Amino acid sequence: MHIPDGFLTPSIWGSLDILSGSFLAVGLRKVSHHLEERAIPLMGVLAAFVFAAQMINLPIGGGTSAHFLGGTLVGILLGPWAGLVLLAVVLIVQCFLFQDGGVAALGANIFNMGIIGSLLSAYLYRGLVRGLKIKSPMFWSGFLASWVSISFSAIACTAELASSRVISWRVGLYIIVGTHFLLGFLEGLVTGTILESLVRTRPDLLKFSKT
Repeated sequence: MHIPDGFLTPSIWGSLDILSGSFLAVGLRKVSHHLEERAIPLMGVLAAFVFAAQMINLPIGGGTSAHFLGGTLVGILLGPWAGLVLLAVVLIVQCFLFQDGGVAALGANIFNMGIIGSLLSAYLYRGLVRGLKIKSPMFWSGFLASWVSISFSAIACTAELASSRVISWRVGLYIIVGTHFLLGFLEGLVTGTILESLVRTRPDLLKFSKT
C-alpha cells in the first residue's frame, strides 16, 4: 500500500501532505502532553511489530503492494493519536532508509495507513467495544476495526491512484481493495487474539491509551 513518487498528481499529494502534516502536528502535541513514560518501551515493541507486519510486500500493480498494517492494534494499545505518531515515524523511516514509499507521497501514505489505519480505526474500536453486547467484545471489536481499517485504507489508496489516472477504479477495486479485503480477515484475527490474550495476561498494557 506504499505509494511511490511519480504516481500521484501534485494537487493530490500536495493536499495530502498538508492534511497529514496537520494531523501529525496535533498528534505530536497530544503525545507530548499525555504519553506516560512507562508506555515508551511498549512503543518500541509496537514499532518493531509494525515493521515486521509490513516487511512482507506483495506487488499487486498500480504502484502499490499488499501487506498487513498493524495500525489498529497500535492505536488501541497506545491511543489513537499516539498510534498515528508511531505509524508516521515508521513510514518516514521506511521511506528514507528503505525507499518504501515516495517522499512526495509520504502524506498520502500517512493518511492511508496512519490516519485511517490507526487513528480512525482506534476510535472505531472504542465505539464497537462499548456498543457490542456479545461474548468476547474485545476480540470482535479488534477484529472488525482491523478489517475495516485495512479495507478503507485500500479504498483511499485506490481513490488517490484512480484520481491520478494511474489505474482505473475497476482495477483498483478488484486488485488493491480485494487483496486487502482478504488480508483484513487475517489481521483482524491477529489483532483480536492479541487483545483477548492481553486481557487475561497483561491488562495493564491496555491502560496507556489516553492519547
